[in-house]
Amino acid sequence: MGSGAAWFDYDRDGDLDIYFVNGTALPGTSTTGTNTLYHNNGDGTFTDITSKAYADDQGYGFSCAIGDYNNDGFLDLYVANYGPNVLYHNNGDGTFTDTTKVAGVGNSRWSVAAAFADYDNDGDIDLFVANYVEYRLENNPVCSRSGVQLYCNPEVFTGSPSTLYRNNGDGTFSDYTQKANLFNSNDKAMGICWGDYDNDGDSDLFVANDKVADRLYKNNGDGTFTDVAFQSGVALSEIGVAESSMAPVFGDINNDGWFDLVITNFHDEPNNVYQNDGNSFFSDITYQSGIGGQGLAYLSWGAEFADLDNDGYLDLFIVNGHIDDNIRLVRPSMTYEQPNQLFKNSKDQSFEDISGQSGPGLDLKMVSRGAALGDYDNDGDIDILVTNSYQSPNLLRNDTNSQNHWLVFEMVGTRSNLDGIGVRIKVVTSEHFQIREVKSGGSYPSHSDMRLHFGLGQSTVVDLVEIRWPSGLTEHFKGINADQFLRAVEGKGLSQIPN
Repeated sequence: MGSGAAWFDYDRDGDLDIYFVNGTALPGTSTTGTNTLYHNNGDGTFTDITSKAYADDQGYGFSCAIGDYNNDGFLDLYVANYGPNVLYHNNGDGTFTDTTKVAGVGNSRWSVAAAFADYDNDGDIDLFVANYVEYRLENNPVCSRSGVQLYCNPEVFTGSPSTLYRNNGDGTFSDYTQKANLFNSNDKAMGICWGDYDNDGDSDLFVANDKVADRLYKNNGDGTFTDVAFQSGVALSEIGVAESSMAPVFGDINNDGWFDLVITNFHDEPNNVYQNDGNSFFSDITYQSGIGGQGLAYLSWGAEFADLDNDGYLDLFIVNGHIDDNIRLVRPSMTYEQPNQLFKNSKDQSFEDISGQSGPGLDLKMVSRGAALGDYDNDGDIDILVTNSYQSPNLLRNDTNSQNHWLVFEMVGTRSNLDGIGVRIKVVTSEHFQIREVKSGGSYPSHSDMRLHFGLGQSTVVDLVEIRWPSGLTEHFKGINADQFLRAVEGKGLSQIPN
C-alpha cells in the first residue's frame, strides 16, 4: 500500500530531521532495504546517517510515531510494520537502541499506523497501534475484475483488533486494550488521530476503518473509552455506508474553538468533512466545504491541516495515488499516478482547490501515500514532505510570497509529559482566535512537526496566549510579538528560541 515518513528533531539541535519508513521485498525476490534517517544540516541539505544511528529497521514498514516515552529529553521512534513492530530508544548521542522486547510493544499483526498520547494524563505517553487485517502471504487470495488481476477488496479479509499500550513509567508498557474498552476484532484500521474534540481536557481517539464503520472514542477520564461515532454522526457516510477511510485529521477549520474532522477515502467516495457543532455532534459538510466533490476522481491517502499562507486559517493538503498500476485496463479514465491537492481555506467554512496555482511541486503526478508537514528551514512557514509508492519522495519548500506574520511554540512539560503531547494553545489576536494541539502521529502513514505553528495574518502582536497542559495547569501570556520561535516550559513561562 505504501509507507510514510516523519519530521522530528532527533538530536535536539533545533532543526527537523527526516525518518523514512520503507517497505521491503517479498521473500526471495530481491535485496531487502532499510528505513532511512536523514540529518538536517541546517543549510537546506540533509545527510543519510542511518548506519551510524542504528535505526535501520528492515521490516515491511508502513508508518512511524514519534515521542519521548521515557521522558529523558530525546525523541524516541516507533515503527509500525507488517509483522513485528519496532521501538527505538533514542540514546541522546545520535544513536538508537531497539528496546521493543523490553518495552513489550512488538505487536506481530499487520500494523498500519501508530500514535502516542497521554490518554490518562499521568505524565508519560501511551501508545495506540492501528492494525489492519489478518493476512498471510502464503494464503494470499487472487482477485480480478473483467479478467484483470487487481488488489482484493478489504471485505475479503478478516479484521484485526488494534492495541492500546499503557506506559508503566519504567520503560515498559502493558496491553490495556480490553480494560480501556478499545478491543474490536472486526476493525480494519487504516489511520488514527488523537485530539480533544469535546474540549473536556483529555485526549479522544478517532479510528478510520477500511469498509467498516469508523470509530470515535470519547475519553471518559477514568481510563476507559466509549465509542460515540454513530451518535456523533461520523461512523458512516452521509448515505449510511462504511467507506474506505484512510487518513483522519482533526483541525479547527472555522476558528470557533472546536476540532472539526476530515477523512480521506477511495476514489468514487468523497473525502469527508465534518464540522464540530460543539454539542457532541458533527455536521456533514463534505460537499458544502468544496472538498468532497474534488476527491471523487482520486484515491486519497495522507492528509494534514496547516496554515500554509500564514493568514490565520488552516489549509488542507491531500495526497493521491492508485493502488493498481493496471487500473486503466478496467477503468480507462482512472490513472495510477495522480496529482496531489492543496485546498486554501476561504474563511467561510469552505475551501478552494488551488493546486494548479501553487507551483511546480503541485504539478507532479505521482503515486503518493504519506504527507508530513513541518518547517524544516525554520523560516516561519510550513513545508511539505510527500512519500510515494515505488518512487522517490518529494520535498516541497514553501516559497509563498506573503507578508503575513506567524508564531511557533515548542512545548516542554514538567508535570505533563516532556514533549507536551496533548497540550492545547489558544492564540488571540485583534482579528480572531485559533487553537492548536500537540499531537504524535497523524496523516496516513506519516508524522508531522510537533511544534505548534500559528499564522497571524497582518497581526504583529498576539494579544493573548493561553496554554492548557495535560496536567490541568492553564497559563496565560499577553502582548507576545509575532515572527518568533518560543519555548514554553510548563509552569516556568516562555523564552525565545534563536532560529
